[in-house]
Amino acid sequence: MRARGGHLEVLLAGGALPGAALGAGESLEAALGRAVDVAALAHVEQLETRVLEDGSIATAYLGLLSSEAAVDGEWRALAEVTLPFVGAAQARLRAKLSYTNVGFALAPETFTISELREVYVAALGHDVSATNLQRVLVRRGVLERVDGRRAPGRSGGRPAALFRFASDQLEVTDEFAALRPPR
Repeated sequence: MRARGGHLEVLLAGGALPGAALGAGESLEAALGRAVDVAALAHVEQLETRVLEDGSIATAYLGLLSSEAAVDGEWRALAEVTLPFVGAAQARLRAKLSYTNVGFALAPETFTISELREVYVAALGHDVSATNLQRVLVRRGVLERVDGRRAPGRSGGRPAALFRFASDQLEVTDEFAALRPPR
């Protein structure tokens, strides 16, 4: 998955999720490496294993790609995809955004708070206050300021401060947190 243009997107291969049959004596990780370019992913984790209707077993992974990274393939808006595992992947991502720093895997290397807000809105599927997002993530030590500013857009305004994630490794930042849609 990746966040682009305000939407969460899913990589497909021939209209299905990328996949590879497990060879004799092959590890799940090796089969995954044949299905997708794992080195391009900013984060990857095993999602779940299911017995399919035909009696075969499928293990799915959640892979996250930075909005700056380029991976060729058939990218589709998540809202258009009704394949097995996709809903579980979205739910896992939404949950992890509330208590970890996994946003690093979707965001560019440096960003404004407004740009980061777009990533969170795409991934969470609901509006997020930029001010509250910054306050929470800075308080948790997830974000740090970097030198420089982004030039104002067409509508003008002040140049925006630049940030980056303090770590590009998955960390639990608040084991009791939850980002929920407004009621």
